[in-house]
Amino acid sequence: MKFSNIYPQFFTATNLEWKQLLKEDKYKDIVIESLRFLVKEKRVIIYCFVIMPNHLHLIWQIQPGHKLKDVKRDFLKFTAQQIKFDLFKYNSLWLKEFEVNAQDRKYQLWERNALSVDLCTYKLFIQKLEYIHNNPVQERWRLSATPESTNIPRPGFMRLASMMGDF
Repeated sequence: MKFSNIYPQFFTATNLEWKQLLKEDKYKDIVIESLRFLVKEKRVIIYCFVIMPNHLHLIWQIQPGHKLKDVKRDFLKFTAQQIKFDLFKYNSLWLKEFEVNAQDRKYQLWERNALSVDLCTYKLFIQKLEYIHNNPVQERWRLSATPESTNIPRPGFMRLASMMGDF
C-alpha cells in the first residue's frame, strides 16, 4: 500500500536523556506550530501525532520534492532552537541540564538518531496509529482517562489530522 510514491513514516523524537522538557504547554505549542508550518509549506502530510512529556510520536508523509532527512533535520533543529531561546530567557537553570560536550553545539534538546519507520502496509499504519492514539492512557503516563479525550493537542496532547491535512 502506498499513499503516493513515498510511504508514510512513523517518527519518534525523544528529549535528551528522556528529560521531561515537553511537559509545558508553551513547548508543545512550538512543536505544533512547527508541524503546521511543514504542512502549510507542503513538505509533509500529518496523519496524527502525540506529544508526551519527554518525546513525541507522529505519522507523517514526506511530500514529493522533499527529503525525509532534510525535513527531520529542519523540524528538530527549529523546535530545539525555539525552546532553547525560551529556556535561555526564562529558565537558564533548566537549560543547563541540556548542556553537552560536543564540537558542533553547546546544548542538545533532542536525542540523536530519531526513529523513522516506513509504514509500507495498511496493517502497520493502523498498528502505529493505534499506538499513538493509546500512548497517553498507558499505565506509565496516565495523561488521559481514555483515548477519546485526547483528540486535541492540549491538555490531551494528541491530534488526529484528517487524510486531507486539515491540521
